[in-house]
Amino acid sequence: MLTLTPIPGIPLIQPGDDLSVIILQSLPGAGITLQDGDILVLAQKIVSKADGRMVNLSSVTPSIKAMDLAAQTAKDPRLIEVILAESREVLRAKPGTIIVEHRLGFVCANAGIDHSNVAGSGNEDEEYVLLLPLAPDASADIIRRSLEKASCVSVGVMIIDSHGRAWRLGTVGVAIGISGLPGLVDLRGTPDLFNYQLRITQVGAADELAAAASLIMGQAAEGTPIIHVRGFPYPLRPGSLKELIRPREQDLFR
Repeated sequence: MLTLTPIPGIPLIQPGDDLSVIILQSLPGAGITLQDGDILVLAQKIVSKADGRMVNLSSVTPSIKAMDLAAQTAKDPRLIEVILAESREVLRAKPGTIIVEHRLGFVCANAGIDHSNVAGSGNEDEEYVLLLPLAPDASADIIRRSLEKASCVSVGVMIIDSHGRAWRLGTVGVAIGISGLPGLVDLRGTPDLFNYQLRITQVGAADELAAAASLIMGQAAEGTPIIHVRGFPYPLRPGSLKELIRPREQDLFR
């Protein structure tokens, strides 16, 4: 049985905090002792904060390109400059919206940069923004290895963010960093209920789990940025975000 449990008592994360230590200290509050096969799902914001990925817009000087895009989108040109620095390519821009290919390879709005649930000194005008982790797979891997060393069990760690979707309204949780669990599960060649051999079915297992965890985390002031998962229906194995990124030559929508 798949069970997802929010971990209580997570403090406000500061740059340099050791998230593995915080997780281990907080698990007893949920009555949880780590077991082989468990997964910890972390909200991107706490990883970015621990990694020191906050930027004060007052320190940013926008380029001419940023100012041009700011005029198209009615956004702060300093924010646009930070978005450009985090992006490979701008795909769409209109008033209120800028869609980019993030430097990590996925397509998202605003390069994943956020104002919400971000605090900093002198922040009355929301000058601080939070960038995605520099290397989410690596961040997840560091946390996983620390948890495994302390607990002597094998676990997975996933970092998730909220993304919109091209053809549907509403944001959903998606994986942006993976360590110790599959991103994609290939079911091609597996028989179905009627012994038909599946030919194209590949399951975005990490994104499915991310969506479930995001539903429990919430999007506002819930204060539950870490979810413990037990009963994941696929074997744990080394994994990475790259498994989930559709190659450009297969992308029919750009």
